[in-house]
Amino acid sequence: MKYLLPLLRPAALASPEMPALRGQKAVRLAAIAEINRDGGWAERAFCRTQDAGLLAELPPLCGLDLARPRIMGILNVTPDSFSDGGQFHSFERACAQAHRMVAEGADILDIGGESTRPGAQEVPVAEEIARTAPLIAALRADGLRVPISIDTRKARVAAAALAAGADLVNDVSALTWDRDMGRVVAEAGVPLCLMHAQGTPQTMQNDPKYNDVRLDVYDWLAQAVTRAEAAGIDRSKVIVDPGIGFGKTLEHNLALLQSLALLHQLGCAILLGASRKRFIGTLCGVEVASHRMAGSVAAALFGAGQGAQILRVHDVIETRQALAVGQALEKTVNGVKV
Repeated sequence: MKYLLPLLRPAALASPEMPALRGQKAVRLAAIAEINRDGGWAERAFCRTQDAGLLAELPPLCGLDLARPRIMGILNVTPDSFSDGGQFHSFERACAQAHRMVAEGADILDIGGESTRPGAQEVPVAEEIARTAPLIAALRADGLRVPISIDTRKARVAAAALAAGADLVNDVSALTWDRDMGRVVAEAGVPLCLMHAQGTPQTMQNDPKYNDVRLDVYDWLAQAVTRAEAAGIDRSKVIVDPGIGFGKTLEHNLALLQSLALLHQLGCAILLGASRKRFIGTLCGVEVASHRMAGSVAAALFGAGQGAQILRVHDVIETRQALAVGQALEKTVNGVKV
């Protein structure tokens, strides 16, 4: 099998004939690299006929146009998440933080009631529902209208959240933890995010290994998309996430970021969740997760440059500012408005 890696350029550095990647004006297709598992790499010109799939615009996600990167604000209502555990565990603080992130520019809120950090323990279903569904219902009652994602691997938690007003499901197990999740999502007709992970939170950082992490993760996600389709979920509603930090070393994470554009071949929206992850701390010598904002913004901007449609972040306003500056710089190409 040949894996197609789009070689991309920002619009400001692209020639006028370079087409936009899936309708994203700021990201242009310069060429294609064909990669084989034997290490082969062949660069060729982009062909509108052969590579037409990379030009097809994705449908809106919960009403959001994906022609520009969308910010997904992270709201963990847990006592033990790796970065903000305990900060928003109370109902009042969680509500306030949700409204704050929307005011700062979050396009989507991702609410989770179970930590999946390395070493985290499973939370009982009833407790996870109690942490998330009433909060979602309260936010809807308060008039909050942005799309809400429920970050869970459990079907009953997802069903309760959707009934309370959530709009999409973010399953870090990609339908492997709870066999009933596919049915719940299909019946609700909502989008589903499938994330790659090697192992469980208890084991995933125990010496993870891959033959080629870029291609192994691609193949795993391709199978996950097929699994979702078999459950009755249309590919147009599927989002894929390479799972930065979930069963990966520093080198694995960097390789996945550098080759993130490989995932466009799947024909799904791409979510990048690199915010405050340990690899940033390792690179920068920053032990405290909440102090990794600058490195997180750098990773988010790099992901946007690779065509990621959704950036899952803790630091909403900082990411929004960085994207706004980048978008302003891309509005002219050689002095011509685009």
